Amino acid sequence: MKFWRTPLGVQRHYINGRYGQIHYRIAAPAHPSAVPLLCFHLSPNSGRVYAQFIAQIGHDRIAIAPDTPGFGLSDAPTTAPEISDYAACMGEFADAHGFTTFDVMGYHTGSKIALALAQQRPAQLRRLVLVSAPIYTEAELVQQYKSMGTSEVEKLSEDGSHLLRLWQDHWRWKDSAAPASFIQREVAEGLVAGEQAWWGHQAAFKVQHALELPKVEQPILLLCPKDDLWEATQRARPFLRNGKFVELPNYAHGFLDVHTTEVVDIVRHFLDASEQTF
Repeated sequence: MKFWRTPLGVQRHYINGRYGQIHYRIAAPAHPSAVPLLCFHLSPNSGRVYAQFIAQIGHDRIAIAPDTPGFGLSDAPTTAPEISDYAACMGEFADAHGFTTFDVMGYHTGSKIALALAQQRPAQLRRLVLVSAPIYTEAELVQQYKSMGTSEVEKLSEDGSHLLRLWQDHWRWKDSAAPASFIQREVAEGLVAGEQAWWGHQAAFKVQHALELPKVEQPILLLCPKDDLWEATQRARPFLRNGKFVELPNYAHGFLDVHTTEVVDIVRHFLDASEQTF
């Protein structure tokens, strides 16, 4: 049941945003002693993917995982946003919480939102943790658009075969320690976004890490689990100006749930380290 339940120490709330209400999960200690952390999820998904993670890393800092607009329980925009729009919305979300300085963590699509926000809010955003940062070849990018970035991928079949396809796609890249109930959750999260589930991917494919990573001056921790973006993320190493690349060959989708303590230790070490270590 842990793949569905909100962990102890995590609460759920709503706040108003530019596209309507934003739903978010938050772990907030009584006396925070570290910089707040905002966590942006992959597409199509929700902040639920971070629930176990923020429950642990939120022991000494405010840790928040919002559902980006149109995903999870957050209201959807009326037209497809760009990554810069998602980032601006998350910047306003940080302002609404009174954060003058904060760190971010972004997973797949969330990593591009994080990079955009770092450029929009250079004086506020201190450090970034990215889960995958693919550098695509032209052929790979074309295939990504065809398989995930168009409305065609959300067409429903009368016999429900589209559900089997979603299940099999998720199963292929799951962490070996993640059970079937994790896949059930991930398929369900994607279905919640409905006919606009592809908007996040479309926005992400318009932004290329090869161009955006070198623009970011803040320290970056780039985590590379062995999921569907493993090979493409390996190409990101030379594009890090001020960062650390960490391979996670034994982790895949679901790792934030089944290897939570280990990942929290890696991220905490990076966020709490002195600047001289970068």
